[in-house]
Amino acid sequence: MTTPTPAPTSLNTTDSAVAVTPGMGAVPYDGGVAFRVWAPNARAVAVVGDFNEWSPTAHPLTEEDGSDGNWYVAIPGVEAGAAYKYAITTADGELVHRIDPYAREVTNSVGNGVVHDHAAYDWEGDEFHLGGHHELVIYEMHVGSFNPADEGAIGTLDDARARLDHLVKLGVNVVQVMPVAEFAGDYSWGYNPAHLFAVESAYGGPSAFKDFVKEAHRRGIGVVLDVVYNHLGPSDLDLWQFDGWSENGKGGIYFYNDDRSTTPWGDTRPDYGRPQVRDLLRDNALSWLRDYHVDGLRYDMTPFIRSVHGGGHDLPDGWSLMRWINTSVREEFPHAILIAEDMQRDPLISATEDNGAAFHAQWDGAFVHPVRDALTAVADEDRSLAAIAEALTTAYNGDAFQRVVYTESHDEVANGQARVPHEIDEGDATGWAAQKRSTLGAALALTAPGIPMIFQGQEFLEGEWFRDDVPLDWDRAADFRGIIRLYRDLIGLRRNADGTTRGLTGHHVRVLHADETSNVLAYHRWADGGPGDDVVVIANLAHEAREDYRVQMPHPGRWALRFNSDAGLYSTAFGNHASSDVDAGDDASITIAPYTVLIYALVGGSGSAE
Repeated sequence: MTTPTPAPTSLNTTDSAVAVTPGMGAVPYDGGVAFRVWAPNARAVAVVGDFNEWSPTAHPLTEEDGSDGNWYVAIPGVEAGAAYKYAITTADGELVHRIDPYAREVTNSVGNGVVHDHAAYDWEGDEFHLGGHHELVIYEMHVGSFNPADEGAIGTLDDARARLDHLVKLGVNVVQVMPVAEFAGDYSWGYNPAHLFAVESAYGGPSAFKDFVKEAHRRGIGVVLDVVYNHLGPSDLDLWQFDGWSENGKGGIYFYNDDRSTTPWGDTRPDYGRPQVRDLLRDNALSWLRDYHVDGLRYDMTPFIRSVHGGGHDLPDGWSLMRWINTSVREEFPHAILIAEDMQRDPLISATEDNGAAFHAQWDGAFVHPVRDALTAVADEDRSLAAIAEALTTAYNGDAFQRVVYTESHDEVANGQARVPHEIDEGDATGWAAQKRSTLGAALALTAPGIPMIFQGQEFLEGEWFRDDVPLDWDRAADFRGIIRLYRDLIGLRRNADGTTRGLTGHHVRVLHADETSNVLAYHRWADGGPGDDVVVIANLAHEAREDYRVQMPHPGRWALRFNSDAGLYSTAFGNHASSDVDAGDDASITIAPYTVLIYALVGGSGSAE
């Protein structure tokens, strides 16, 4: 956090000679700081801080003509690091103190705003851009639990930065960070934002987040940030009845004041129809991209932006807000990615036509739910290959990469559910069945059309369920280094690291074989087709091996085995089953171990697009 600068003793007048500085909040200019806040129902507004001994009379703001409630003052001599608040006299004459809605830094969620100068940070030439969406592999991270330095401590952004080399070795090229906007308390998932523009003080504040992003970029890793616009708070929320006005006992100028305010997380849905609230949310989204150099945004639970109760489109202002923000991002940051947690298979979420919300991709419930059901079913006969085949072939608007596919996320491993190995065998979450079926699921996600994602610790069989106050057990990284290698090999194939599996980066998929009796599934992936491109994935979802099993192949020729999830180098529990390269005509004879995935790549033959 920036250290507050001692205030000059002569700060008792505003700077009337300085031209009006644009922008909301505390905006540094050459020689001072301008303050602007929206408080349309206030009788008077002043800024108080350590630069004027917190005097409510030293620096009054003036209501700007034609601004519909903006108040402004420019104060010479104030510097970055100064602590401040607004002292607002309500229409009833009550004096209330509020943290700036645009505060770029805070001491804590119930403390003071801190003047922060984004322009003062040295990015050292950072100009990173994400690759194509077909090349991305995402790693979801919760800063507070990812890598705390000490037992019982909260993980910081500096702590997380210290483990970036682990992600480099794993092969992922995007880290999706769960929300870092300042929240109530120190422990949280982050989905209770109290101050949208400030980085959580317990994580290290704004400069620490910039350091994290810069170091990730130096390692070839993009950063996507989770943002929460479906509700705010609900606690430690200075936006609540900000200038004293409200209706029906609700939240005032920043919130709906009727039945549209209610969400599952609190009575705090922003009023998407008010221009100033729309500006606040759009400014926030753009700030993360402009000021922190993040490479994309993932919106939390968009159904509750477009709908009061999480279904349909009965909040048109919410829908138009998402489209407005997203089109603004697309125009200013064409390399950024926009992801929605929508989960309702709505193609309009990732459509760019006039009625689309203009996201690039959405978390896909059509994949995770049927695949997890198949992995966690006790009996083989309860695994539906038809459901998995549908999960593999789902696409939105004809684009395979308009969805994010995964078996674990922060939602899927909490809220009454647990990590996949734990769900498979609660009594032995590191045993054979748990290892075999959880890695089978990872192989499906990393070979399916879509943008694959894994959740922190998944690569070393992290157990139980996700909690914000329980850190990852990094000792497991040594205990299960073979499983980490399995993930690393899968990610390398998914990214076509050795030039033999380009088909896994392509749009195309065709299910070749789905035998519900034997529980064997095979599918073809390709971009343009041919050697080095055509890939066939074969999955055995049964507890028995299949010997001399005939599987249709898309093309005759030599198919090299590039991956066998039963290989002994991945785990001493695995059988190292003798699967091998095959020479195919219309079909091929393969041998596959229980709960195993094989990945074949065409090396010789006349493969072509289908």
